[in-house]
Amino acid sequence: MSIFDTNHQRAAWLVALLGVGIFIALVPYASGLLGAPILFVVFGGLHEWLVPRVRSRSLASVLVIVLAIVLIVIPLVWMVSLLVGQAQSAAQGVINSPILDRLSTLTIGGYAVGPELKAAGSKAVSFLGSGAISFLGTATRLTLNLLFTFFGLYYLLMDPKGAWRGLRPYIPFSDENVAILQERFVAVTKSTIIGTGFSSLAQGILIAIAFQVTGLGNAVFWGVVTVVFSILPVVGGGLVWGPGAIVLYSTGRPGAAVGLALFGALIVGQVDNVIRPVISNKYAQIHPLITLVGAIAGVSYVGLLGLLVGPLALSYFFELLTMYRREYLRPGVVEG
Repeated sequence: MSIFDTNHQRAAWLVALLGVGIFIALVPYASGLLGAPILFVVFGGLHEWLVPRVRSRSLASVLVIVLAIVLIVIPLVWMVSLLVGQAQSAAQGVINSPILDRLSTLTIGGYAVGPELKAAGSKAVSFLGSGAISFLGTATRLTLNLLFTFFGLYYLLMDPKGAWRGLRPYIPFSDENVAILQERFVAVTKSTIIGTGFSSLAQGILIAIAFQVTGLGNAVFWGVVTVVFSILPVVGGGLVWGPGAIVLYSTGRPGAAVGLALFGALIVGQVDNVIRPVISNKYAQIHPLITLVGAIAGVSYVGLLGLLVGPLALSYFFELLTMYRREYLRPGVVEG
């Protein structure tokens, strides 16, 4: 039997093909599209508080968006400019440091692996400097993602019920389970945003102070790098203070190296273990593995913003799986 026998089938295939095409075209802007509902969860309460006080829903929406730009875009632009501006000099400093010279003399089992390690290290840090903009994403894509986010946020703030009415017919779950799904969406978003934000910022500040005290240089730069890497649970901050301790040791400062390593492991490393559980217990429990895998996958698809969007998307996916099991795979129910 042909799959194009009826108008219904032909229309379904047309819609499906167009949908796939649109989905492929919008993949580069997934973080911007997902950013609108995420920011709505974060700022929606403030907006509802403002509406009766300014007596204008439109004005309240504009004020919230201006606040979001001040709190998100300005720090993001500053962070990008700092990373791009100092990545090259920081990478060159590593290349010129004694650590690579010491690596060049390393032998294992009589085989001189030092020269290969030195060459690989030089290439890696050179790539860090020259490829900083590529890692952070092109300015054009980042700008378009932000435009999608803030335009979407504006329309959600102006008519959240209308947006929900338009989406509701396409959600294949009962009203009871959809209400639960809404609650979980809000809880997961708040848990991820607040927990990750506070933990990363605290670790970045501590690392910046430690680098300044130990005289490693570029303290603010490495603090910002820590904020980015700290989105990854467990290993995040260690990707910065670990190499820092190695550099200190290789330059003849073993005391400072041990001090930085202890500070990183006992103080910086425990920040995440303290802040995230507190936030998770208040809003939603999210397994660290979900955050780690989601962040890595997110970077592969949408660049730097994927560090935050990836864990959220993966968390939403598992929430949908839970909802599907609750509604369609109840004990005694067999799918035909």
